Amino acid sequence: MIKTFIQRLIGQAPKSGSPSLGKRRVVPASEHGIDARLVDERALSVVHTLQDKGFEAYIVGGAVRDLLLGLRPKDFDVATNATPEQVKALFRRAFIIGRRFRIVHVVFGRGREHEVIEVSTFRAYLDAGAAEQVSGNERTSKQALAGMTHAVDASGRVLRDNVWGPQDEDAARRDFTINAMYYDPRSQSVVDYHGGIEDARKRRLRLIGDPASRYREDPVRIVRAARFAAKLSGLGFELDRKTATPMGTLKALLADIPQSRMFDEMLKLLQTGHAVASIAALRKLGLAHGLYPLLDLVVERAEDPFVQAALQDTDRRVGESKPVAPSFLLACVLWSDVRESWAHHRAKQPPFPALQQAIDEVFDQRIGDVSGRGKLGADMREIWMMQPRFDKRAGSGPFTLVEQARFRAGFDFMRLRADVGEIDVTLADWWQEFSLADEATREDLLQQVRPAPQRRKRRGDEAEAAHDADRDVSDAGSSEDASADEEGAPRRSGPRRRRSRRGRGSGSGSGSGSGSGTAEA
Repeated sequence: MIKTFIQRLIGQAPKSGSPSLGKRRVVPASEHGIDARLVDERALSVVHTLQDKGFEAYIVGGAVRDLLLGLRPKDFDVATNATPEQVKALFRRAFIIGRRFRIVHVVFGRGREHEVIEVSTFRAYLDAGAAEQVSGNERTSKQALAGMTHAVDASGRVLRDNVWGPQDEDAARRDFTINAMYYDPRSQSVVDYHGGIEDARKRRLRLIGDPASRYREDPVRIVRAARFAAKLSGLGFELDRKTATPMGTLKALLADIPQSRMFDEMLKLLQTGHAVASIAALRKLGLAHGLYPLLDLVVERAEDPFVQAALQDTDRRVGESKPVAPSFLLACVLWSDVRESWAHHRAKQPPFPALQQAIDEVFDQRIGDVSGRGKLGADMREIWMMQPRFDKRAGSGPFTLVEQARFRAGFDFMRLRADVGEIDVTLADWWQEFSLADEATREDLLQQVRPAPQRRKRRGDEAEAAHDADRDVSDAGSSEDASADEEGAPRRSGPRRRRSRRGRGSGSGSGSGSGSGTAEA
């Protein structure tokens, strides 16, 4: 007991001995009620191909959960006792991926319409204390990890888990009870080891085994638990109290997770159609800060009208099965940083070089080396660099802009800016119409915003204008003198005579001259 307490204090996973593998229960279709028509034909093809070759094969994970709830799953995963190499050999387009977990992607179709069925091999449930240990992490211990099939770091986090085992051990090593069920579409039965069917019916999200130990094995489970809580909240699911309690105290373990993996987990939180709910879940669970710097920033700025609009727009697009790009959402989150830095540099240099420098600074400060210099960073840069070009609606510029590959992303970004009042909505409306119009209509639209030409003054016009100005001054002086006489003011002949001579010398009208003469008589 004392040893276990000390291990918990220093963040090491205690040796648990023989894990509880649960009790195998085969539930027939008459009891679980899954509608077999909701199963994807490509997933059926993978399962049947494996079974026909003598392997065990089941639909597994969230797809089974959704089927139990009467929903059509968006993704289908398959689990089998065939090794990755054996799976790959059975399909024409299959690829082995991953290092920590080696899995196979079986690909159907091509281009944007392609579908991937992910196939994993049953894994053994191994105690972290029995694994080989490396002193560093995934990035610093690459050489030591070469050839290892089961390895952990000093904190007990699993770095390699490629030891194959039976189905009951595979179920025990999965995260949540509702994701540890196996559906055989041929017999239409569900294999359940840990009460997943009951938890699904009670809308309960519960980790398999001791939650603290499972979080130490893989701290990313903390983020995953929050994501599942957000994703399933609309269906009435809630985290089990024992599952939720250790999350806040163990989140410091995420500091040892490679930045690239945390970046990927952040994108899963924000781009699976439940971004707003995920942020609410993080706050509710005490995880608003301390998970990952960029994610902390997203949570911090989620109430900003522009960022909030971007999060809601992302959720809407996912719900409508439209594509979403992480570059767009992150460009929205970091736009205030870019805009502030841009304003600072514009005082010293032209607008476009100033914007380039501002973007470089934001990448260095906020994203670092994870993705800021790759395609994601290039797409973000293009979205930002496009914004000042929307202000220029003359010449060939608009025609060139709408032909750019990233125009739609840049326009959508500008449209959001208009929606929250950052720029005039008429500008967004104009570009919307221009982008969809034919050539003749585009010319008309350009004509509408073209400034009216100014009339150029001739030299004769300038002389005439000067003559009129002098006459106006003379008339004004005469009027003032007459007004003074009428009011009985004392007459001073000197100044009046000078004004009178100026008036005559300058060619002032007869009315002015006679008026002055009458006053002097």
